[in-house]
Amino acid sequence: MFEFRDLFQWDRFITPTIIKTFYWLVIALIILFGISGIFSGLAAMAISPFGGFILVMSSLASVIVGIIFARIAAEFVLIVFRINEHLGALRDQGQNLGQDHGHGHGQQY
Repeated sequence: MFEFRDLFQWDRFITPTIIKTFYWLVIALIILFGISGIFSGLAAMAISPFGGFILVMSSLASVIVGIIFARIAAEFVLIVFRINEHLGALRDQGQNLGQDHGHGHGQQY
């Protein structure tokens, strides 16, 4: 997890540690909106059975699609941070190689 002082320092990213929390909050909101849509569809069935049925089905479909897109968005954010970590590791590896073998470039014996 992250500490409070990490909010004021830029040495470490806090997003990868809290992205799962945001993901579950988004999932909860999607489910709540889906339940609201289902109840609206059930209430609409009293007026128009076919229209209410379509509303219930579209609410269920939107919950499924919303969960999938929330997961894709969370994974995309994590991938961006992982790419950053890997690029930093490659940079460090390149600097270490340059320091170890940097002497005598261009000279052949």
